[in-house]
Amino acid sequence: MSVLLEFAMFPTDKGESVGAYVSQIIGMIRDSGSDYQLTPMGTIIETDTLPEALALVEAAYRILERAGCARVYSTLTLDIRQGSGNRMQGKLDSVREKIGEVRS
Repeated sequence: MSVLLEFAMFPTDKGESVGAYVSQIIGMIRDSGSDYQLTPMGTIIETDTLPEALALVEAAYRILERAGCARVYSTLTLDIRQGSGNRMQGKLDSVREKIGEVRS
């Protein structure tokens, strides 16, 4: 199984600039050992199971909760597929095969 999770999470009660909070979440994802790709609007993570992906979401929330964030906004998009792996890179490779090089 492969689970692709694209998500964004940030506090809404800590002012206009929340990079200090978001960077703590990205550090946790980096240290988790899961494949991930940081984008300007969110982060894409690939895990082997849905519980692993959801555990990262919960861990991200706990970071903000411990930091005193009283209100948190999050979006999640999941693509769950049986029997496949390395889909994050595979999807990019598939597009490149069809149209040539693209930025990622």
